[in-house]
Amino acid sequence: MLLAVENLQVSYGNIKALHGLNFQIDAGEIVCIIGANGAGKSTTLKAISRLVPVENGTKMTFQGDDLLDYPADKVVSKLGISHVPEGRRLFENLTVTENLKLATFARKDKNQIPKDVQRVFSIFPRLEERQTQKAGTLSGGEQQMLAVGRAYMSGRKVMLLDEPSMGLAPLLMISMFDALKEINQEGTTILLVEQNARMALQFARRGYVLENGNLVLEGASRELLENPEVKKAYLGG
Repeated sequence: MLLAVENLQVSYGNIKALHGLNFQIDAGEIVCIIGANGAGKSTTLKAISRLVPVENGTKMTFQGDDLLDYPADKVVSKLGISHVPEGRRLFENLTVTENLKLATFARKDKNQIPKDVQRVFSIFPRLEERQTQKAGTLSGGEQQMLAVGRAYMSGRKVMLLDEPSMGLAPLLMISMFDALKEINQEGTTILLVEQNARMALQFARRGYVLENGNLVLEGASRELLENPEVKKAYLGG
């Protein structure tokens, strides 16, 4: 088991966002969390990345180590868990290449960095065409490619993805998921949260359904795609 989460609880002031989630992910898997707006999907990823505080009683382990012992920066640099946030959060005044290289500041294997930049360009050829262009001038799809590429450069054991299809045209969405599958085949474990439930379940091997901060369903993606409750709530019938 790569990542184990037990009794994950998060509150924002008096508002309880997560009510004791339990889930696990094995190395090499693609797992998705689906749910409506406000279900707690983004908060779940932020908790794993240590970007929001968790409540007493929460347990999270990564490769047997207590994840709660690591601050957010060490989750990336020491554990290799990268996070592609909703909204991308790029450095808009820096170029594509500068954004990619900035993500490597904590890496010790400096000789490998140029090769990884070229690998990102091979996965996303459009980024190579725009490598000297400022991130803020890229299209939405190109910015999403850059956000994933930046995560690839910073840590590749696990990639946490928050709404990777948001704002993408259908063809770009398919291209993005094809690229993520390629990254996964190189050994990166992927956990994504996604409102496009059908696309997420077709992409992932397993899925969890989150409602109002509670995990209400889990199983193989093919089973969830056929589940009447999932069909009614998230797949248009």
